[in-house]
Amino acid sequence: MTALSDRPLGEAAVAAEAEVVPATPGGLRKESAWRRRDRRWGYVFVGPQLLGMTLFVVVPFVASLVLAFAHWDGLNDLSWVGFDNFRAEFADPLFWRSVVNTLLIALITVPIGLGLAVVLAVALERLKTRTLYLVLFFAPVVTSSVAVAMIWQQLFRKDGVISGFIATVFHVAPPDWLGDPHLALIAVCIVTIWSSVGLNVIIFLAGLQNISPSVIEAARLDGAGALTLFFRVRLPLLSPIIFFSTVIAFISSLQTFDTVFILTANAGPDNATRTIVYHIYDLGFGKFQFGPASAASIILLLITLIITAIQFTAQKKFVHYEDGAA
Repeated sequence: MTALSDRPLGEAAVAAEAEVVPATPGGLRKESAWRRRDRRWGYVFVGPQLLGMTLFVVVPFVASLVLAFAHWDGLNDLSWVGFDNFRAEFADPLFWRSVVNTLLIALITVPIGLGLAVVLAVALERLKTRTLYLVLFFAPVVTSSVAVAMIWQQLFRKDGVISGFIATVFHVAPPDWLGDPHLALIAVCIVTIWSSVGLNVIIFLAGLQNISPSVIEAARLDGAGALTLFFRVRLPLLSPIIFFSTVIAFISSLQTFDTVFILTANAGPDNATRTIVYHIYDLGFGKFQFGPASAASIILLLITLIITAIQFTAQKKFVHYEDGAA
């Protein structure tokens, strides 16, 4: 004890730790008691998340992977059918209709939604008191999708506010948004864009505020105007965030279900709004054909992986990072 007290405080702490944690014969130090206790508490806190992930993600995925190669209606015995479920889906016109509708929703909502979000973020950046606007834009994001779809269902009625406004301004017959096969999918896209634009506005606004003022000032000193400054400086620096939002938006669009389920009856007139997820729901819980439903879900997973892989390949040409890393 006297020897330790004569040393500086740092050396005494190192010496004490060396005495408590002796080295193993192989040269590795044994794990201290507090590290073992800390690791056990880590398992305790992570355990519920791992349990939830296992029960609600891993087990359903494995089950759907098994059912994709089997025939099962939920009551009778399971029988293996190989790739028959996939062949049946590829030969089903409703499946291809759902694929086309889903891709149309993604191709319409993602570019328009992200473009509108960028414009709104740039406009809000110039306002000093923008808190109220941010709350208004973000309110649909935290609102229940069922409530949002029910509100828009009333707005899209033939005698609703939107149809009445169009009939009054343009002197035409009020459009039947949810009864016309050509307008039903557009109605779904409008609701999707409206309910998701607020989140992207918040993300893009944060990205714009994160751009170094020195970069903006240097561009202005070089004579860059407002448009040049936006398209040549700010937009390239914002491209990593736009890329992230694009990937998330595409994945979310491919999973469109609740808006279609509430807004239109039975996926709209003549299956005009039938999406892949609604197709899976109809097969599994409407017709109790769990094998084809699982096969369709596996196909949706492959489509999502392919689109995401294309996006990650393309981002090497269009995404610019400040540190030069891709």
